[in-house]
Amino acid sequence: MKKCLISLCSLLMVLPAFGETISRFTQSMSAKPGFFDLYYDAKKAAVYLDVDKVDEEFILMHSLPYGLGSNDIGLDRGRQGGSQLVFFRRVGDKLFLVEKNTQYRANSDNAAERQSVREAFAESVLASFDVVASDKDSYLILINDYLLSEHMGIADRIQQVNQGSFQLNKSLSSIDESVIKSFPDNTELQSILTFSGKKAGNHLRQVSPSASSFTLRQRVSMVALPDDNYKPRVFHPYSGFWSFSYHDYAAGLTESMTQRFIPRHRLTKKNPAAEKSEAIEPIVYYVDRGAPEQVRNALLDGARWWNQAFEAAGYIDAFQVKVLPENVDPMDVRYNVIQWVHRATRGWSYGAGVTDPRTGEIIKGHVTLGSLRVRQDLLIARGVTAPFDNEPDLTRQQQMALARIRQLSAHEVGHTLGIAHNFAASADGRASVMDYPHPLFQIEDNKIVMSNAYDTGIGEWDKQVVKYGYGDAVQNNSDDVDINSDDQTAIEKDFLNSIIAESKQKELSYISDPDARPASGLHATAHLWDNGADAAKALTHIMSIRELALANFNQQVIADGVPFSQLEEVLVPVYNLHRFQVEAAVKLIAGRHYQYAVKGEDEFIQKTVDKQSQQAALDALLKTLTPEFLALDQRIVNLIPPKAYGYSKSRESFNGKTGLSLDPLSIAEASANHTLSLLLNKERLTRLAQQSKDNQLTAGSVLRAISSQLVDTDYQQQDAFQINMRVLHAYITQLIKLYNLKSLPIESLSSVVTELDYLQHWTKKRLGRARKSDDSYGYYKSLQSLLNTREESFEGERPSVALPPGSPIGNN
Repeated sequence: MKKCLISLCSLLMVLPAFGETISRFTQSMSAKPGFFDLYYDAKKAAVYLDVDKVDEEFILMHSLPYGLGSNDIGLDRGRQGGSQLVFFRRVGDKLFLVEKNTQYRANSDNAAERQSVREAFAESVLASFDVVASDKDSYLILINDYLLSEHMGIADRIQQVNQGSFQLNKSLSSIDESVIKSFPDNTELQSILTFSGKKAGNHLRQVSPSASSFTLRQRVSMVALPDDNYKPRVFHPYSGFWSFSYHDYAAGLTESMTQRFIPRHRLTKKNPAAEKSEAIEPIVYYVDRGAPEQVRNALLDGARWWNQAFEAAGYIDAFQVKVLPENVDPMDVRYNVIQWVHRATRGWSYGAGVTDPRTGEIIKGHVTLGSLRVRQDLLIARGVTAPFDNEPDLTRQQQMALARIRQLSAHEVGHTLGIAHNFAASADGRASVMDYPHPLFQIEDNKIVMSNAYDTGIGEWDKQVVKYGYGDAVQNNSDDVDINSDDQTAIEKDFLNSIIAESKQKELSYISDPDARPASGLHATAHLWDNGADAAKALTHIMSIRELALANFNQQVIADGVPFSQLEEVLVPVYNLHRFQVEAAVKLIAGRHYQYAVKGEDEFIQKTVDKQSQQAALDALLKTLTPEFLALDQRIVNLIPPKAYGYSKSRESFNGKTGLSLDPLSIAEASANHTLSLLLNKERLTRLAQQSKDNQLTAGSVLRAISSQLVDTDYQQQDAFQINMRVLHAYITQLIKLYNLKSLPIESLSSVVTELDYLQHWTKKRLGRARKSDDSYGYYKSLQSLLNTREESFEGERPSVALPPGSPIGNN
């Protein structure tokens, strides 16, 4: 009996912990060896993962290989879901997938110090799995439940944008058998997810065959951590890079706990001692084969511009761009990809990717380029040149559109290199592809010229940024003596400081999103979709382009066979050609010149825009409120009938209040509202009020200038009078909104009260002079009624007319 027990114990010791070996359990399945070995049971549509790396960290990421196709919802083809640092933890007969907290760390040799931080901040258990078979230190788990769960926030997104209430329907979801792949450093799995629900919104109905369900594909990627040879590079506010940061609780008491680095690809010279050298492994990007040939070539050309910057940083052919080989998966983490992505309506493009959550090293760059941008640029080009004459030739228009695609390709690739926007570059003669460029039109012989609409090649700022992020100090070490780490750090610090100093010596401007995007922005040269160093002069220039384009606007902007009603969509960007430069010019008013100054490096910090420049901007902006500027020639109005049968208005059409017909007064009001809303921005108005002590424009003087523009001229022609009344009504409406704004400080409120009283007095005088039989009497009476409501709730006021979508050029 004792011998039997001993034999049984010996047998149990050699059996796997969970009863069956992996090889035996999977003997009838197809195997996919790789980073994680995969096994697929085709009969049961079951995917098994062999976890032989318990407690070992790896990168987990999710993405959408197939998109929804709606710009407004945003679940695009190729969308990236971010990177997570995870590991498998064994607990009994289960494995738990755990995400580590990478925001809080202790960079210390003291294990107890590191452990104290781990214990202080939460980790996240993402999933649990039953172990179905095992070998020594290797555990087989069924991962269907994880793959058939959503990890991209799809249902939440649908709800956030008010497109209905939808939930994942697992009974209509499945494993995607075509993507069960594993490679030495990454494992790729995909599922087909169906969401069912009700109350689908218009945006969802537009792109889904069924209003009650839609189906997407979701990718799960498990990626091996890069080796430890990557060295993070310190962030500088003037470097031009995004910031990758975390909190280091082991930092010295006199040091910042926030550690900031730049995200970048790994790039190393073959010969560190050479001024110029090839890379050990170049950075290679691949362009979507699905892009049309002309577009694909433009994407290749634009992305390849970056090699100019890498050449300037000391590399030879270190940045390469090729066409994606056939049958290569664009979502595979091993490939940097430029995807050509379709949507139902025009939309933004993006530069994203996969980064190592520990270091910020970019593992995969992934560009999403909206395919409708090129068509919108063609629309703008057609609108300003009217090419469809007896012998239509769209060569120039196509060249302009493709020039924009080249620039866009370079821009979005720049983001995937870790580089941020530079919205001040246009003030330095288009010094960066990381700006948002407006087409630079010129007038020659009374014709609009587009030959220089977009710049070619990488900018001077871009070269400096790449030097900072990817360049290295030349290592002239003739004695082949190893440089210790402290010396190497000092060498790199001196090198990076020299790049920053060189950029400043070149007087290259750099201001990014937080300063340039807000409507309340105040930087004098950081703008989106602008041109030139002087925003007021540039506004005057684009107004002259607009005037000529409208004067020449005719039926030749559309091709034969197109209904005349489609002239409206061509007219929209032409009539509103000034809209972005208005946003730029208004920042001069109560604006400032400043940079991302650093103590010990910079003397200049900031200064207020001089009074003359502020006044010039105000003068130019006031011209956009005049009937002369806003009036749409009756010739154009007569050209555009209601929509032809089979066609309909869209958000790309003008908004109006006349039903099916074009509404020139609402078109004018929308443009004026755009200028007024920026001039009357509450933060800008408050800055104006506070700068009065510096002998500058004041809130009161700006409001009075607007009022004078609108009330000092008696317009005899009915069209001009009606436009002016629309604008005046809109102006008073916005003033009353400010008056009722509880957050408006008293120094601003006082100017608003003064101006409302002034306009009330003016209206009373006008009513006193008008007869009830006069056409003008009803207008003045309406204004008086509006002014008398300033103390009342403004919830039911007449909604303002808005511009059709604009930003960015070719997108909304």
